[in-house]
Amino acid sequence: MTTVGKILIVDDDRDLVAAIKLVLEQRGFAVVGAFDAKSGLALAEAERPDLILLDVMMPSATEGFHFVWELRRRPDPYFVEVPVIIVSAIHGQTELRFYPDASDGTYKSGEFLPVQGFIDKPLDPEELIARVTRELELARRR
Repeated sequence: MTTVGKILIVDDDRDLVAAIKLVLEQRGFAVVGAFDAKSGLALAEAERPDLILLDVMMPSATEGFHFVWELRRRPDPYFVEVPVIIVSAIHGQTELRFYPDASDGTYKSGEFLPVQGFIDKPLDPEELIARVTRELELARRR
């Protein structure tokens, strides 16, 4: 089977990583997983995935935020351009919004965190596949 893209999942929930991996692999994606930001950055460097699925809240609190900022400030254009989708339950638990759909006059839509999208947990497998596929298509057009 030819893969349709390589996905890196960075999430401290090992069961969730295994479940997402299963869903994605059934659709032809190659998948690698990391359980913290440090190993996620190392895998991003080594594997150069086509897309990254990233949790925010990991062992060191908001590790996902730090992952994004560290990734995006690397000099290689790959790290600035690789699509990142945040996968988190934080919206369901707080009023915090770090990827707004509309401008607030100071920031444009999506400017709070340099990522391509946000999916709330618990995940709907079909929504996950649709979002991943759409972001990969957009990235290939750039």
